[in-house]
Amino acid sequence: MPKDRPKRDSKNKKVQALESVREQSGDQYLTTNQGLRINDDQNSLKAGPRGPSLLEDFILREKITHFDHERIPERVVHARGSAAHGYFQVYKSLASLTRAKFLQDPAVKTPVFVRFSTVAGSRGSTDLARDVRGFAVKFYTDEGNYDLVGNNMPVFFIQDAVKFPDLVHAVKPEPQHEMPQAASAHDTFWDFISLMPESMHMVMWLMSDRAIPRSFRMMEGFGVHTFRFVNAQGVGRFVKFHWKPLLGVHSILWDEAQKISGLDPDFHRRDLWEAIETGNFPEWELGVQVVEERDEHKFEFDLLDPTKIIPEELVPVVRIGKMTLDRNPDNFFSETEQVAFHPGHLVPGIDFSNDPLLQGRLFSYTDTQLIRLGGPNFHEIPINRPVAPLHNNQRDGHMRQTINAGQASYHPNTLGGGCPMQAQADMGGFLSYAEKLTGSKVRERSKSFFDHFSQAALFWRSQSASEQAHLVQALRFELGKVDVSAIRERMVALLAQVDKKLAARVAEGLGLHVTSITGPLNLSIPADDDPRQFQPKRATASVEKSAALSMVLAPKKGIQTRKVAILAADGVDGQAVVSMKTALAAVGAMAKIVAPRSGVLKTADGTDMKIDFSLLTTGSVLFDALYIPGGEESVWTLLRTPKASMFTHEAYLHCKPIAATGAGVNVLQSAMSLLGLHKSMDKSGDVPSDEGIVVARQASAKQVAARFIKAMEPHRHWAREIELASPE
Repeated sequence: MPKDRPKRDSKNKKVQALESVREQSGDQYLTTNQGLRINDDQNSLKAGPRGPSLLEDFILREKITHFDHERIPERVVHARGSAAHGYFQVYKSLASLTRAKFLQDPAVKTPVFVRFSTVAGSRGSTDLARDVRGFAVKFYTDEGNYDLVGNNMPVFFIQDAVKFPDLVHAVKPEPQHEMPQAASAHDTFWDFISLMPESMHMVMWLMSDRAIPRSFRMMEGFGVHTFRFVNAQGVGRFVKFHWKPLLGVHSILWDEAQKISGLDPDFHRRDLWEAIETGNFPEWELGVQVVEERDEHKFEFDLLDPTKIIPEELVPVVRIGKMTLDRNPDNFFSETEQVAFHPGHLVPGIDFSNDPLLQGRLFSYTDTQLIRLGGPNFHEIPINRPVAPLHNNQRDGHMRQTINAGQASYHPNTLGGGCPMQAQADMGGFLSYAEKLTGSKVRERSKSFFDHFSQAALFWRSQSASEQAHLVQALRFELGKVDVSAIRERMVALLAQVDKKLAARVAEGLGLHVTSITGPLNLSIPADDDPRQFQPKRATASVEKSAALSMVLAPKKGIQTRKVAILAADGVDGQAVVSMKTALAAVGAMAKIVAPRSGVLKTADGTDMKIDFSLLTTGSVLFDALYIPGGEESVWTLLRTPKASMFTHEAYLHCKPIAATGAGVNVLQSAMSLLGLHKSMDKSGDVPSDEGIVVARQASAKQVAARFIKAMEPHRHWAREIELASPE
């Protein structure tokens, strides 16, 4: 027995040391919410070991009660979100345009919290819905919080906020059976849209590739509304806000989106989280379009109309600063779920315009936070707290955190020394822009809002051939899900007002006769509600096409953070794999080994190589490009593995860059043969008729890597779609 004592003493010392560390960390013992240490967290208080639980078990009741209330009402829209912390820096002082302090000093890093989201789906829906994406930025400035609440599309469905409940009711799951989830492909949405011609511009964006971004990191953001910059002299100018991703704008195909929803419905969330965790911090430049007040009415559209853009050919976007996201939230609920954005959270130097949709949002956001976050003190939740000091006479209410001292809670007062005091403009006080207004109190719409098709047509004309094809396919899918034929016919009639060839292509896919869309617009609805009264004539467009509206035509440079699958099995050419991974890592791409099983590969030279993904748990849709290295044994295994053939087959179908070396070329050839493509792949590896395919039977991976990296820059090679549609 005495021999055991030293071991016990040693163990006691370790326990003491551990307890000392725990004491210093300050979180060593379980407690109740009141700080009472808990002796037993494994058993509730009972009347005997097998007896009933006792009502007096206050520890159980507190724990269960808190659990029961851990979920708050989800957002009516934008329920499914993902967020990150970061900072914003302006490039140079904008004092000539605005007195907003965070836009003055390039040396200042303004903290931000950014939340991305889908709009229509619930919290449990997929990231890959065809939908608008929210892009909301909270700036924690020294003058108070400023919220730039936007989307990844620059326009909206409606012109007046009074229609917002109707829009959301229409797009949400139908009330009789709560279906479909996170989808606009159903009768109620298109019934509403077919009766609202003002939605046609937004519909073009929603049916385009913009509705399924490759990543939050690779999508633009827009303030949607027209705001105002106001400088220290009180001079106001109209301004539109744009976020431009430094990784470029990229999308995924609808076929990919459906498959990704099965493989990884958290695809966008995971992408953002992993990018930040690995130090690949997402970056956007903030751009502005500034319009002098004297030019307010010089355009063929109305600056206050939220269904219109200012084409960049008319007013260029000037990039004024950069936002970097460099830290993931510590707690999803406390931050991502409880953050409260509001377009009415302004700072001096930024103000509203009279956009009727924006004016309605100013009421809606406060109202929804009151019910969702439990009361008027949601600004005291840590993620919503400003860094600027708070001094006001607001008191009490649900979940009040601040303990206010003093006798006076009103203004003006003498008992509190007159504090808190009003701030003059030169002391940072907010002044609303002094806009002169005239007019009668009416319920009507300005005639300058009546053109609903010109910019929809501009968007259509500005798309590349592949983007137009995808848009047509999207409309065919969406309207093909509509049961009521009259709704489909009305939509095709509206599309004919945008472009008759577009309407004809959609009609063909729906089995409608083209003759039904060549006549005058006939919506077959009661005259009192006829939206044709809001479309007296089409405006004369000053811009025929806008390159900024096309994702395909947008500049592409670099392949940073692209994910490349290396398809391999035992016996793979290990040197080729290492060489390709090294080349890709040097330019910021990430190569992952995908094999028929999990674990470790044995290369041809006997080296062990870690497998990143099994074909059982992944698919080519989760990657941006594919490389198939040589190795006779590896290639033989892949050719006998159906999932490997499918992986390669889908990468080709989805127009992704593909490289193959050595015997790996046989895997690619086999997949192409399944598609009816019988291309000659000689020893040089050149396939001149198809961009995006880089093969070499004899050359090393190092020699192929440069060509492969170049092929990855445009992200997709859409010419392949044309070839697949009309094979030789």
